[in-house]
Amino acid sequence: MSVYEKLKALNIDLPAVASPAAAYVMYVQTGNTIFISGHIAKKDGKPWVGQLGKNMNTDEGKQAARSVAVDLIATLQAACGGDLNRVKRIVKVMSLVNSTADFTEQHLVTNGASELFGEVFGEQGRHARSAFGVAQIPLGACVEIELIAEVA
Repeated sequence: MSVYEKLKALNIDLPAVASPAAAYVMYVQTGNTIFISGHIAKKDGKPWVGQLGKNMNTDEGKQAARSVAVDLIATLQAACGGDLNRVKRIVKVMSLVNSTADFTEQHLVTNGASELFGEVFGEQGRHARSAFGVAQIPLGACVEIELIAEVA
């Protein structure tokens, strides 16, 4: 099953690629490696604001991370010239979770993105990963994720 068939089976329509919110670009390619800038969680087109351990639980955070993954896939598609079938591997994911000092489930929140990459890209979606708890994320968003991918 192609990446596009998997997206369709998951009822995922990729959104338009967001514009940078500051002095950076959405992605950079060097050789066969694409580095995608951090994307924040959005809900209804606006920043998904919240702090894990304060006013959001792990399941909500996991859904937010999944929403970030959809946006990252859309940007990856743009970086691949419109063809996600060029993706050879999702190499690395780094996740920042806006959380209280005593919240310790950043890794479970980040599974929302990691699991979607696996569903969409299969074995090529399995990746190295870091998940951090941070005091704040731009615009008060609950999750921010960046991605590194290898392409053909």
